[in-house]
Parts: sequence; structure tokens; C-alpha cells
Amino acid sequence: MSVVLEAVRPIEDYLVMSDVEIAERIEVARKELGSRVVILGHHYQRDDVIAHADLTGDSYQLSVMASQTEAEYIVFCGVHFMAESADILGKPHQRVILPDLGAGCSMADMANIEQVEDAWEQLREIGVLKNKVAPITYMNSTAAIKAFCGRNGGVVCTSSNAVPLFDIYLKEFDKMFFFPDQHLGRNTGAKFGIPLEKMVLWNPHEELGGNTEEDLHDAKLILWRGHCSVHGRFKPWHVDQIRKQIPDVKVLVHPECAREVVDAADFNGSTSYIINMVEKAESGTKWAIGTEVNLVNRLAQRFPDKEIHLLAPDLCMCATMYRIAPQNLAWAMENLLEGNVVNEIKVDEETKHFALIALERMIKMTEQNQAKKN
Repeated sequence: MSVVLEAVRPIEDYLVMSDVEIAERIEVARKELGSRVVILGHHYQRDDVIAHADLTGDSYQLSVMASQTEAEYIVFCGVHFMAESADILGKPHQRVILPDLGAGCSMADMANIEQVEDAWEQLREIGVLKNKVAPITYMNSTAAIKAFCGRNGGVVCTSSNAVPLFDIYLKEFDKMFFFPDQHLGRNTGAKFGIPLEKMVLWNPHEELGGNTEEDLHDAKLILWRGHCSVHGRFKPWHVDQIRKQIPDVKVLVHPECAREVVDAADFNGSTSYIINMVEKAESGTKWAIGTEVNLVNRLAQRFPDKEIHLLAPDLCMCATMYRIAPQNLAWAMENLLEGNVVNEIKVDEETKHFALIALERMIKMTEQNQAKKN
């Protein structure tokens, strides 16, 4: 939960300062706090925030890296579920700060714990849970849902390790209940040859998720009706259009995109996969990338020898991530200088315990899979 203490001055005071002054104040506070603080910047953050980050990466990677520091304060420039994960994985003395409490995640908000527990009970009532059913949640979910998976033999996955975790769970369980992102679940299931008729969509606003009992018993994969508001905007016609506009372009998309977009693309993979593909690509190659605009623009700046485009140039950035502005960061940092911990994100101990079980399962299984490859 969040604890807001008295600030040095209202956040409104920072909104009228110039960009230059804000940047200077952040750096002064950062220098004075020294190793007591670590600033995390998610890949989708705007450049004027990333400029002040000590560490950049995806949500899980950042949480792990922060936990490996001795910093007293973790200032997470990301969204709410990411800050929760940093608190779950962090050291006992570390305190996590989200510069703007309004920075949520629309996908994570599409599955709340009451809805998930109700769905699980409905599956129990019709006898589906007599079989072995594994609840699997994407990292982009609340701490409460991660804890639900920990309690019920399930696991957390990232877009990077979804495939190996599906491989393990498909062998050991009769079916999986995957939330909150239907597209990552469907795209991963398809890689194992699960036919679409064996993947059912659970609508939390309808009885039995809008399915028949027979459909739920027959399904191999039950997908929660959730999606990413950014990746969900990419359409197959965007792929067709960019191929016509740019000859020899390679289309690279995130697996949070719809199945039809993934099928139309040349490559699909996690944020780290996208970055690695571009890094290793030959000079002069052309790429159209279907993911968040700030990351794509940053890749284009970093690799001027390659032609890099956003798959759909009319699409915007992640609006909730964009709520974290330099003004919020300056406000949070200067409060820390005064001994005020604002916007602290703290997961209760019971939730943290079971969420950590699900995360540790993920880590163990991923390491075991990597060991087999080596």
C-alpha cells in the first residue's frame, strides 16, 4: 500500500519549473543521496526520465538488479505492478517509491484478485479443478494475483520465459489458466501446437467466462480477457502497409500483439529479444518494430546505420508510463533529501510471501531449462 508523507513543497510547484531547472534539481538530489538511492527506468519511459536512470531494463530485470544493490531507496520510473515486484524481490531494508501513483497498467487492471478467485471457484464448481490446472500469470499483474498463483501451484512468467514455462506446465498439468494477457497466452500456446478451439477466452463479466461447461472441460488453455492497450493497437494491415512502403523490411513485434499480427510478422519476441535482434542485425537492414514508441525511437537513435521504423507511426506511447515525468521524479527525490518517503509502494507480508513463491518457481524453472540447453 502507499504511504504519503509531508512533502518539501506541493508537486504543483514543480510543474511550473523549466525543464532545465528540473533536470538540474534531479541531478543535485541524486548526487547528494549517492548510493542510498537507485533510480530505475523502464524501457518504455520517456527520454527525459531515462536520462536520470541508474539502471534501465524491463520490469522484472530492473527489480532483480535493484535488489542486488545496497540502496535504501528504489525510485521506480515505471508503473504500479513493477514497483510492487521491486518490493517483493527487494531486500528488507529497501523502500520502493513510485513517483506518480497514477502510473498504473491497463492490462494489470483488467484482472483483479476478486475476479480471479471467483473464476477459480466457478471452475471448481463445474469439476474442472478435479484435473490438474495451473494458474499462470504474466509479470504484468498485481501482487495479489502473483500470490494467488503461488498458493495454487502456479507460476509467474515474463514474455522472455513464457515458452519454457509453458513447456514444463503443459507436460505436468492437464490445462492452464493464463492471465491477464490473452495475446501472450494465445501466441505462446500456438508455439506448442495448441489449436485455437482448445483455447477458450474467459470474460470476467459473464458466468463461466462466457463459455459452456463442455468448452471449459475440453480446453487446454483458458485465457483471461485482457490485453495491452499499446500492443493491442497494432493490426495486420499495419504489417501489409509497411511492407508495401518499405521494400525488404523485416517486421519484428512483441508477443503482446494479437495473433494475426504475430502471424503476419517475420519475428516476434520479448523486449529484450527485440533489442538483441536489432543489435545483431547487419548494417543497412530495415526494420519495422511493433512495440512502444519510446523504445523504438531509442533504438533508431542508437543504431543510425540501420533503418528503424515504428510499425504504426500513428500510435502513441504507453499513456500510463508517460505519467512519470521529470517533475514527479524531482519531487520524489527532493522529498527523500528532506527525509520524506513519498508514494511508497509496500506489499503486505502475506501477499509478498506467496507472490515470492510463484516468482521463485519461475526463477528455478528458468534456470533448469537454461541448464538443459547448456
